[in-house]
Amino acid sequence: MVTIKDIAKDTGFSVTTVSRALNGYSDVNEETRAIIRASAQKLQYSPNMLAQSLVTKKSKIIGLLVTDLKRESVKDNFVFEVLCGVSEYVTTVDYEMILISTTTSRQRNKTFSQVVGERNLDGVIIQGLKKDDPYLTEAVASDLPTVLIDIPIENSTTGYVTSDQVDSVKTVIKYLSRLGHKKIAFMNGHKHAYVSEIRFKAYQESLSEIGIPYDDNLLFYGDFEEEKAYQTAFNFLLARQEVSAIFCASDIMALGVLQAARELRIRVPEDLSIIGFDNILLTRYVSPSISTVAQNPFELGTVASKLVLDIINQKSSEHHQILKNKLIIRESSGPSN
Repeated sequence: MVTIKDIAKDTGFSVTTVSRALNGYSDVNEETRAIIRASAQKLQYSPNMLAQSLVTKKSKIIGLLVTDLKRESVKDNFVFEVLCGVSEYVTTVDYEMILISTTTSRQRNKTFSQVVGERNLDGVIIQGLKKDDPYLTEAVASDLPTVLIDIPIENSTTGYVTSDQVDSVKTVIKYLSRLGHKKIAFMNGHKHAYVSEIRFKAYQESLSEIGIPYDDNLLFYGDFEEEKAYQTAFNFLLARQEVSAIFCASDIMALGVLQAARELRIRVPEDLSIIGFDNILLTRYVSPSISTVAQNPFELGTVASKLVLDIINQKSSEHHQILKNKLIIRESSGPSN
């Protein structure tokens, strides 16, 4: 097995210089570093990660912690794209990523500190935790560099990345209003998600701004699940036939609403406009194709990776970023009759 002693012999530099060059120390000039790295590549040197971590005090491993992964989530490519964004970026900076899956119930069996400590993580990116999940409280209170996706909490070791939820919701409601819709229902996710709270407030504000009174009877929940959205929308549409548009807080729920409308012989968009949120792949292939707010989950993953590395390396005191979304108009939305 090739060691740093072999590289030192090949290049003529000391073992200490070779070690510091390969471990990224700034006191090695770039010309020397380039020669040493070329030698390492030529000799097919593979670093001992454990030994390297003992020297640098860093494992060079980032965790992506996600919750409630289910088989039905296969329709929703959102988490997968976030994962790809994280994985591709950390590779470019010589880090590795590991996926950690959890649920609310499993969080009671093992603490957040135990989970990250067992894996010797330098930092963690978290997606999908509910407001009252134990791991969220523990993560924010810990010293481990942490970046939250769609959870706007920030302190010295915690940052977040999200998209502009408020602007996105207001764009949708104002678009529907321009089409003549007066009875605009909102299918939210669930009350334990930060994005649900933010989108609900934005829904209320946007109605107020366009002069439509808020009606609590036009708010209902689909738990970010297609089947739950279908069942809830079916009963809702039977009781609220005057509703001409439904804005859903996720595309998965919009698919459920679309199925309920089909079974009730409600024409989309002639009798009911439906708009989703996320722009998952299926929205462009179902019939009618679904209008939606396009987020960029790959970019969310990439930016989250950059932020967590900034915290690890203490590069900045500001650890948040808000990305822009885009309303995509497809076949499921149209003028009110």
